[in-house]
Amino acid sequence: MSPMNDEALLRYSRQIMLDAIDIEGQERLLAGHALVVGAGGLGSPVALYLAAAGMGRLTLADDDEVELSNLQRQIAHGMADIGRPKAESARDAGLALNPDCEIRALTSRLDGEALRAAVAQADVVLDCTDRFSSRYAVNEACRHAGVPLVSGAAIRFSGQLAVFDPRDPQSPCYACLYPPGEGGDEELRCAENGVVAPLVGLIGCFQALEAIKLVSGAGSVHRGLSTFDGLTGQWRHFKVPRDPECPVCHG
Repeated sequence: MSPMNDEALLRYSRQIMLDAIDIEGQERLLAGHALVVGAGGLGSPVALYLAAAGMGRLTLADDDEVELSNLQRQIAHGMADIGRPKAESARDAGLALNPDCEIRALTSRLDGEALRAAVAQADVVLDCTDRFSSRYAVNEACRHAGVPLVSGAAIRFSGQLAVFDPRDPQSPCYACLYPPGEGGDEELRCAENGVVAPLVGLIGCFQALEAIKLVSGAGSVHRGLSTFDGLTGQWRHFKVPRDPECPVCHG
């Protein structure tokens, strides 16, 4: 993304006037790079808000294509995008908001060495996937590279938010929270269980907020696990200690 000129100062003026961000924080955002794994329900608001807020580089990874049933909640895509790769559709939606944002679309499955390389190049990673296998892989890559991970999940009327920062020696990782083999049914996904449309937007927006804080230096990073019950409108917060026997943290 180009340096701050008069147009950029105007575009980001509502963030720059915030003491917690100011010019320095906005410049850090403009120089920042976020990797978003998943361009569906969670990844849509994440990609749009990070692009709009001035995250300099976005890498959007998703090997799926847009389907009609996605449009109920995946707001980065429209009717004209049906059949297109989600990563490319979300890229175009982000560029429509902010053409100065550098957005790269990865349309093949991101795993193994490719995942580790992509994570190592990012300042923050946002896990917007809906499979335990993907979450464990992203978590391990982030832990290995020392890159903070913002994790979100949404199903039915329930949402979850957590931030795992390997730079903090007290911070747990995703495997501390959900030890491998104890994470539950991997197929507990929107396609089989449903999800109310605004829930993914709510959780995705919180993920974007945490990423902005991490990169700009504003505020305090979210700690522990927060869960949201959409039927009652209640949030609950849980402390999550680092597991001394975690195979990822101590492997």
